[in-house]
Amino acid sequence: MLLDCDPGIDDALAIVFACGHPGLDLAGLTTVSGNVDLGKVTANALGVLELAGRPDVTVVAGSAQPLLRPVADARHVHGESGLGAATLPPARAEAAPGHAVDYLIEQIGAAPGEITLVATGPLTNIALALRREPRLAGWVRDFVIMGGSAGRGNTTPAAEFNIWADPEAAAIVFGAGWRVTMVGLDVTMQARATPAVQDRLRPLGRLAADLLLPGLLGYQGEASTGDPATSGPAVHDVLALALVAEPGLFGCQPARVEVETAGRWTAGMTVTDFAAPAGTRNALVAMSIDVPAFWDVVVDAFARIPAARE
Repeated sequence: MLLDCDPGIDDALAIVFACGHPGLDLAGLTTVSGNVDLGKVTANALGVLELAGRPDVTVVAGSAQPLLRPVADARHVHGESGLGAATLPPARAEAAPGHAVDYLIEQIGAAPGEITLVATGPLTNIALALRREPRLAGWVRDFVIMGGSAGRGNTTPAAEFNIWADPEAAAIVFGAGWRVTMVGLDVTMQARATPAVQDRLRPLGRLAADLLLPGLLGYQGEASTGDPATSGPAVHDVLALALVAEPGLFGCQPARVEVETAGRWTAGMTVTDFAAPAGTRNALVAMSIDVPAFWDVVVDAFARIPAARE
């Protein structure tokens, strides 16, 4: 698996999950500007990998800005560093030279049909890779994103952040001729790190003390459902990795997804048509999830990280 991401608290938790789940082989990681700027997301990726015991994973930085639009970020959600209230020491490893787009094309092209590509940030790197090498869409084993929604958004009433941040890139990606598995707000808003979930994380040693709990503590927005027992931040990006590792947790429906780029009020909207003719459907959209089983899988994966026993 290759992971393209913008850490980000939920991306950080997704990286830890990818390192801990026994069914996932994280072969490389690329970064894109999103939740915070490119320098910070790259430093965060390196720091999280080191904490997770995987400093050997190659990290390559990618795009610092969207294709056409001004740079946008989510510091108001993830904090100035991108990791909420967590503070990790600088990683000893450094990002590999080169650009994420070249790295993705080289790695996937060298092993056609073998690599699952997962994207949990804005889709700028993926769009540029497709523009440079259109055959990429036929080379991946599968392509999964955290992004979009068949309903309402979380950044605007119509749009989810990862798609809103670079809708032109998202439009290229959904139109590339492959099937996009869309793990969007329809399911991610169901899987919240409630007080009960956070209590399950507390025994996980240095991993919990240094990253999981302070990260969740500093994760602003989307935390309240009106019921203290079910409130807590949604761990969006973890679900995209969980779908790859444990697809049976999810209920998915085929659909035609188009990305709105021209709307005054709806830019970044993923217009989802479940009634589209079978031959026109370009996406598999996650719509339901077994939340208790999801958290069992996540806690088990986190517990396998060496820092969870320190």
